[in-house]
Amino acid sequence: MKEIYEPKFVENLFDKMSSSYARVNYITSFGFSERWRRQCVEEPKIQEGKYVVDLMTGMGECWKHILKPSDENSILIGLDFSSEMVKRAKKRRHRHKDSKIEVLMENVFDNSFESGVADYVISGFGLKTFNHGQLVKLADEISRILKPCGEFSLIDVSVPQNKVLRTFYMLYLKKIIPILGKLFLGNPETYKMLGIYTEKFGNARNTLQIFDRPDFEVEYVEYFNGCASGIKGRKIK
Repeated sequence: MKEIYEPKFVENLFDKMSSSYARVNYITSFGFSERWRRQCVEEPKIQEGKYVVDLMTGMGECWKHILKPSDENSILIGLDFSSEMVKRAKKRRHRHKDSKIEVLMENVFDNSFESGVADYVISGFGLKTFNHGQLVKLADEISRILKPCGEFSLIDVSVPQNKVLRTFYMLYLKKIIPILGKLFLGNPETYKMLGIYTEKFGNARNTLQIFDRPDFEVEYVEYFNGCASGIKGRKIK
């Protein structure tokens, strides 16, 4: 199933899910997705007047948490390659009229960011759509974008280690969520992919190993008994 990590495949998938993704994401996480986003954004303790990049921004679901400490000098740039997600992100931008927000429709591996421009890089629920080689490229790109001492925080849904919880959670993702996909989109196969991506992703420990390199200080973060996990860190040179 190598094709599931091809950028065009992922782009088309999220284009199809865009109309119902927010609702289904909330349902799949039993309502915890919003809390996990907030916790992910709060890890680096974003300060006023800083330049924040939100990779795989989707519809801008992390923005309200990113913008809490913002002021007139703060800048938020959201990036996503799904045209439908970007359309919805641009609509969401109107909720934050007093904030400097730009939305870019670009691939994370082929973007227009200058090197060393960002104080913080955030990403919510985009890791699972990358294979090992792409995660290596993601680490390179985050390192390029960040200023020295810049910080990052990344999160995604995960497979819990507890056997009982894991059995229930994966049954839910692989069997129940496709039914919701059929209800919302008339196509159970689209949302079936969320379970496939999550099962293959496992958790963010592999991501931790990839980001554990000389230019980063990085640590693993786990949420709600491993139903979500991520990494947070700092560029040290």
